[in-house]
Amino acid sequence: MSFSPSPDEAPHSHPSAHSLAAGQSAPRVSTLRALARLLPFARPALPRLITGAFVGLGAALASLGIPLVLQWVIDGPLLSGNRSLIVWATLGVLALGVLEALLVFLRRMLVLVPSTAVEYAVRQSFTERLLRLPVAFHDRWQSGQLLSRMMQDISMIRRWVAFGAILLLINLTTIVVGTALLFRWHWSLGVVFIVCSIPIWVMGYRFERRYGALSRRSQDQVGDLATAVEESVHGIRVLKAFGRGGHALRKFAQQAESLRATELRKGREVGVLWFWYDLVPVLALGGCLGTGIWLVSRGELSVGELFAFFAMATALRWPMGSLGFLFSFLIDTRTATDRVFEVFDAQVVIRDPESPRTIPEPRGELAFRDVNFHYPDARDTEADIIDDFELVLRPGETMALVGVTGCGKTTLTTLPTRLYDVTGGAVTLDGVDVRELRLDELRRHIGIAFEEPVLFSSSVRANVLLGRPDLDPTGAEAEEVLREALEVAQAGFVFELPDGLDTEVGEEGLSLSGGQRQRLALARVVAARPAVLVLDDPLSALDVDTEALVEAGLRRVLADTTALIVAHRPSTVALADRVAVMRDGRIEAVGTHAELLRTSEHYRHLIVSIASEDRP
Repeated sequence: MSFSPSPDEAPHSHPSAHSLAAGQSAPRVSTLRALARLLPFARPALPRLITGAFVGLGAALASLGIPLVLQWVIDGPLLSGNRSLIVWATLGVLALGVLEALLVFLRRMLVLVPSTAVEYAVRQSFTERLLRLPVAFHDRWQSGQLLSRMMQDISMIRRWVAFGAILLLINLTTIVVGTALLFRWHWSLGVVFIVCSIPIWVMGYRFERRYGALSRRSQDQVGDLATAVEESVHGIRVLKAFGRGGHALRKFAQQAESLRATELRKGREVGVLWFWYDLVPVLALGGCLGTGIWLVSRGELSVGELFAFFAMATALRWPMGSLGFLFSFLIDTRTATDRVFEVFDAQVVIRDPESPRTIPEPRGELAFRDVNFHYPDARDTEADIIDDFELVLRPGETMALVGVTGCGKTTLTTLPTRLYDVTGGAVTLDGVDVRELRLDELRRHIGIAFEEPVLFSSSVRANVLLGRPDLDPTGAEAEEVLREALEVAQAGFVFELPDGLDTEVGEEGLSLSGGQRQRLALARVVAARPAVLVLDDPLSALDVDTEALVEAGLRRVLADTTALIVAHRPSTVALADRVAVMRDGRIEAVGTHAELLRTSEHYRHLIVSIASEDRP
């Protein structure tokens, strides 16, 4: 099941990661309206869930029927001494008890499977949403916050759908029906019971207001704690190298203590509510007992009716006592739903055009036309990182992009594949604005390799062929593409790994060295065989000898491929047909290496700087 909320078409605001950590949220709607947003996911499961609810109501009504039978037994067979009727009454009570147990079992069987289907649908759509949201969204949000929503919050929604919602409906209905039956014996007993129960509803209202804020704070703190653990695990080498394990532990302990304090406050609020939910029914029963004895003494109530009344009131203790747990469960689920839909409400600003164009056979002309760009969270007073940028790469041309650190080179490489959209001007492929192409087609035509390579917890084969979903990974063509790409990237070391191409590289490929990861990332983009290659300093982690071999392989690949290469080494510049000099977000000069050495003082300075940094 796939679900795409309306925010794709209309912008929605959502809290920043900082506000989330502070436990703040967007303006709250009613709990019922918040939970109603789950209906698109739950709709396929509604028939079984509703059936389960009715079966549960049947079980509750069976339990309420027992006091009625007991009244008949006391006022009838017991007074008359009819033993045969007593036996039948006993069997009737037993039958109602067995029926209640069977219906409870059937209810569980009915709701368990559809509730897991709802969980699957929410989790699937949540993941789909994360993958569709732009890079700018992931720049702002902590990974631990997303992980806690994916795992903890969606699991809580599943438990609520399976048990919480149905039990709340059943128990509230049981209380209403049971309270109405109390009036059957005498109106004054019903009035006393209801009046004594008023504090329960008052405390429930106050509880919802207090517990809601604590629930939100707690779940946000869980996300922050998950982020802290993830950062420590990913940065374990740095922490150990600098001896800062103790610092990380103290930081974790502070966050864990904050979460513990919040959970204790939640526990106190629930404890107070449980106190009232335990005390009030006892006081109500006490008041009813005194009233009932007085009515019996006046002859307005029989002993059987009084006994049945207390049996009914006792049967209502569990439904009333469970309201504390169910209300806290309801609020936790409402908070979890809010947190999940904050992600669904985030705007997908980079999406396929309504009327896409296509380039069946791209020639590979990549052009930046008066491009301007600033990051989405930049202040209005900040200057654009890319400012009136003009550059045209001819088909089959290799262009090196050089500039001082911070001039915008890496940012520029994110624009052709629409990891970010330009804020002014246009990037075109063969004269077509990249925003007019479907994203899957655009990213099939333009491949990118980042300076910091990222590998996935999968085999070498799966990582290298990531950009070739059209190939059967075990087929002959895939094998040929794979070996050619590994040869170009000088990644033959994979054949010496324990399972060769089927070796699992581990999380983010950290079981490999930096140079090995970079070569596999380069092999991945080569295997994709795009019309345009965008390479952000792809050889930075390689030694001189390996770099020379990779460059020789790249020359063969780049012979008929357009390439934009961010260069930080003289040898990388040597791969290029032309060189573009970037300064303060703009193109200062374009030409061959020799031309720029003659005409551009800034380029000469860059080359000298690059050469001195590269010199051992």
